Amino acid sequence: MLPERTSPARMSKEEFRKVGYYLVDSISDFMDRIGDGPVTTGETSTQLQAFLGTTSLPETGMTADVIMKRAVDLLFNHSLFNGHPKFLGYITSSAAPLGALADLLSAAVNPNVGANILSPMATEIEKQTIGWLAEFIGVSPTYGGILVSGGNMANFTAFLAARTAKAPKSIRQDGIAANDARLVVYCSKATHAWIEKAAFFFGIGANGIRWIEQDDFGKMHIGLLEQAIKRDLKNGYTPIMVVGNAGDVSTGVVDDLKSIGALCKTYNLWFHIDGAYGIPAAVIPELKNVFAGVEDADSIALDPHKWLYSPLEAGCTLVKDPQTLIDTYSTHPVYYNFNSSESQHNYYEYGFQNSRGFRALKVWAALQHVGREGYINMIGKNIELSQLFFRLAQRHPELEAITQNLSITTLRYVPAERPDDAKGKEAYLNTLNEALLNRLQRKGDVFLSNAVIKGKYCLRGCIVNFRTTEKDIEEIIDIVVREGRKIHKESVNVL
Repeated sequence: MLPERTSPARMSKEEFRKVGYYLVDSISDFMDRIGDGPVTTGETSTQLQAFLGTTSLPETGMTADVIMKRAVDLLFNHSLFNGHPKFLGYITSSAAPLGALADLLSAAVNPNVGANILSPMATEIEKQTIGWLAEFIGVSPTYGGILVSGGNMANFTAFLAARTAKAPKSIRQDGIAANDARLVVYCSKATHAWIEKAAFFFGIGANGIRWIEQDDFGKMHIGLLEQAIKRDLKNGYTPIMVVGNAGDVSTGVVDDLKSIGALCKTYNLWFHIDGAYGIPAAVIPELKNVFAGVEDADSIALDPHKWLYSPLEAGCTLVKDPQTLIDTYSTHPVYYNFNSSESQHNYYEYGFQNSRGFRALKVWAALQHVGREGYINMIGKNIELSQLFFRLAQRHPELEAITQNLSITTLRYVPAERPDDAKGKEAYLNTLNEALLNRLQRKGDVFLSNAVIKGKYCLRGCIVNFRTTEKDIEEIIDIVVREGRKIHKESVNVL
């Protein structure tokens, strides 16, 4: 019997088990006490670099247990914890613990989910996950799609599919520069910045975006949308796509998806829904009317790492006709021997990546672990807590509640004493609340983000957290008021 090859990367069964048990025990303790300390330490880059050290790359290796113990110390004592019950900033959820174990298993097998032959079971699990996600949000499980890194990539993937489907076919060979068609896309002024990136990256250009004003409810104004389409057609432009928001990132507003879908049918445009944040709420029966029209979408972006509580990274693009992704992304270089069977599903033909990690496993596992009823409960609870946040702000004499939609509440601190003139008052409140947000984020008692709504700089709390409770929301109100008073007092003393 030939001796086993020795390798610096190799770990014995005993060593792997020892380090693995230590890590799992450490993570278990961390998850059990995640709400006991601050959301973040607020340490500066200079401080963090001092903890990390500035030594050169080691010439020789170190033992795995020493490395892992140091990594645990660095991450558990010097991080921002988006799983903390008082983390309401941006839209990163508290990650389901099972997802961490699924990621470990995925990394151990290490399938390349770019080609079926390289990842036979992982490919089937991703296909099943895609079908379950479609079913979850209320569209046909025959929708196809692909798991990607997050919202930007999910929307980019759909954007190029729309361009392939609706732009002149000669663009694939000759490019946009050689084509006289002036392509335009339409979206609400509340649409996430991904649309600007996509227009720049993929040849539409910033002037190819038609930013449609919002109505009194924060939704894209349907009348103005149709006027813009008609005007562009009359002036020789080529409309290709309308983007509807299913939970815009600032306020959580869901556009009138049904009316947008009807306009897209009338004018033969691709209907894309950016539901990266909000579309999972479509699972709640009481919100069915809010999301009416989702089934008309040609493509939908959603992020399991937002409101399905998956660890990063996990985004998803769903398309009504999966062939549109193949038409957009499929290539067949001679060195690919990936199509020995017509039935093989090769994910490199569905998106940007050739080599792809196994993102689906953690989503697949959580969908089964929690179940539809569990998600209805958790998502519904997040919405209830957001509504409580809004009501408490309404009742407090030093807070102004601004908006509440889905699980997002916006508000601002408004001290009793402030400048008398309206213009000076608004400028002061904007400055005050921006300073308040920065202090809150540094101190780490709570982590909120911001939104600017009709010129008002607001604190924004987005609850996609299964650990947050009513007590946390009540304490957050107290923290905001306490710190707001301090900053206002400091400002008055300076003035």
